[in-house]
Amino acid sequence: MFKKILIANRGEIACRVIKTARRMGIKTVAVYSDADRDALHVEMADEAVHIGPPAAAESYLVIDKIIAACKQTGAEAVHPGYGFLSEREAFPRALAEHGIVFIGPNPGAIAAMGDKIESKKAAARAKVSTVPGHLGEISDAKHAQVIAAEVGYPVMIKASAGGGGKGMRIAYDAKECAEGFQLARSEAKASFGDDRIFIEKFIIDPRHIEIQVLGDKHGNIIYLGERECSIQRRNQKVIEEAPSPLLDEKTRRAMGEQAVALARAVGYDSAGTVEFVAGQDRSFFFLEMNTRLQVEHPVTELITGVDLVEQMIRVAAGEPLKMKQADVKLNGWAVESRIYAEDPYRNFLPSIGRLTRYRPPVEGPLGTGVVRNDTGVFEGGEISMYYDPMIAKLVTHAPTRLEAIDLQAQALDAFAIDGIQHNIPFLTSIMQNAVWRSGKLSTGFIKQEFPEGFVPRVAAGEDLETLVAVAAAIDHQGNTRRRAISRQMGGPSVRFAAHRVVAVGSLAQAVQVEGQIGSPTIITMLNDEGAPQKRLTLVSAYWPGEPLWQGTVDGRTVSVQVRSLLNGHDLAYRGIAAKTHVYTAREAELAALMPIKAAADMSKYLLCPMPGLIKAVHVTEGADVKAGDPLAVVEAMKMENVLRAERDGIVKSVKAKAGESLAVDAVIMEFA
Repeated sequence: MFKKILIANRGEIACRVIKTARRMGIKTVAVYSDADRDALHVEMADEAVHIGPPAAAESYLVIDKIIAACKQTGAEAVHPGYGFLSEREAFPRALAEHGIVFIGPNPGAIAAMGDKIESKKAAARAKVSTVPGHLGEISDAKHAQVIAAEVGYPVMIKASAGGGGKGMRIAYDAKECAEGFQLARSEAKASFGDDRIFIEKFIIDPRHIEIQVLGDKHGNIIYLGERECSIQRRNQKVIEEAPSPLLDEKTRRAMGEQAVALARAVGYDSAGTVEFVAGQDRSFFFLEMNTRLQVEHPVTELITGVDLVEQMIRVAAGEPLKMKQADVKLNGWAVESRIYAEDPYRNFLPSIGRLTRYRPPVEGPLGTGVVRNDTGVFEGGEISMYYDPMIAKLVTHAPTRLEAIDLQAQALDAFAIDGIQHNIPFLTSIMQNAVWRSGKLSTGFIKQEFPEGFVPRVAAGEDLETLVAVAAAIDHQGNTRRRAISRQMGGPSVRFAAHRVVAVGSLAQAVQVEGQIGSPTIITMLNDEGAPQKRLTLVSAYWPGEPLWQGTVDGRTVSVQVRSLLNGHDLAYRGIAAKTHVYTAREAELAALMPIKAAADMSKYLLCPMPGLIKAVHVTEGADVKAGDPLAVVEAMKMENVLRAERDGIVKSVKAKAGESLAVDAVIMEFA
């Protein structure tokens, strides 16, 4: 077994590898760029080596720098994580020339499967079901339109060397095909240094299901069940689960055996994933093979009990697999949410900055399930514009699918992040979505369920009662504490009215509050005549100023995020964001008379939706634009975002030009 390994990666996956290596008694070496000097993976590793500027092309993607770091520290092997150099055939070959072991598949398997065009040809030879399409290279946008017409719309335009949702576009007509081809090729060049593109038929209402395979250097290959990854946005996975609610045992076995056949055909000898697009009728077609550890590997680990990172290390060291296919048993259900630094209220545009608060839920057993959080950040750390916007992967495991979903919802409610925008409100909304909970999924789920973009859930029913009760309990505890402050002025003690009015947004609910600090708080809902309607008992160890109210409401476990407002609190619960104020009856009457400040009219401006680099400006001063016309392209976190005209108009002035870095809400252009 290796004594020391180097992790040629950053962020949460570097931290994940370090944890397993530490448990195995293996020393670890981290590498870092200027932007990651204070990163968590640098702190966790036994040693760390600086490898260059923030840009990945000058640091994490430079093979010679990784080899030099291995020689400097005496690392015997390298784990590539995912992304960066993990699927570059040249990387393990270069390592081998210097006597360094690559913790991953052999270069031949990477070459055969890493190129999506060649992998489809190999899959066809191995008698694996494949999607109809054109596997030759495509020279330009006009050629792409010809090919797409032959295949038949809609089509998927994909980078041959792609991954992680980069360099992918769906086109429903010739115009979208030409535009998608240019964008996919540009993203592919920037992300992978390879701008080759291919086109295949896009399956209507598809599901994305992948099989985890594991092979060793002695010819043994097994599959570890499947993962459902259909909840995607812009071809980027958002929520994954294992197993899939679609598959039966017969289909699972058929997919698994095809995945193993493909892996065997290319001599695969590590952890890898064979991805399929599946129809609602359980038909399935080979999509691609990822010759690396997947981002979503934790859900497989939780339902099988297999540490995939450990297996990769043992296989790389020459050990045979200790398990056979018959030993693989699927236990319970696991759900993973990817927590991204992006603003769901602004069409999920990237958000960067400092994590002024980062308080994940407690990991470990919870009720009948388990909570796990894989992360590479810490409170006070910075989310950089140079890398992927992932903050953490929150994973829950329970005996059944709905139990795992409910545990995930509870854990998301308990995940407090401030300083940047993040997608937790969106994720918690999905956990309450009836279609998601039913398991009747497709890759079009987000577009179908959120056609106008993300809109927070509206407080109603039991959720509204919970927010009212928690707001009243927080206010009551604050009042009770203030009554106990020593050295107050003499005279009669202040008496706080037990009857209060809780305003949740525009809704108002009269309540009666009882209880002391250290004992349950009783909240009684009152009707318009002041008569009792419903009585709720709240138990919590919450202390004013904490970012999270955790406790029980009538025996139900509840977590509500709490942020202070002027004379109130901003509460977040189950995808609901609600400004709450607790008044006396007279205060409520006066508050209802207060004018509402209208937001400034910015409809005549195109604002930069996130901090980023202006890649292109498509219009000039005086130009007529139509709704939907592209106006500018902004790049952030390796993704190019096309900003389009919302309505017809005339460009009055252009305030920015290509090459400039802009802050969020900076003016790009003004309309007449």
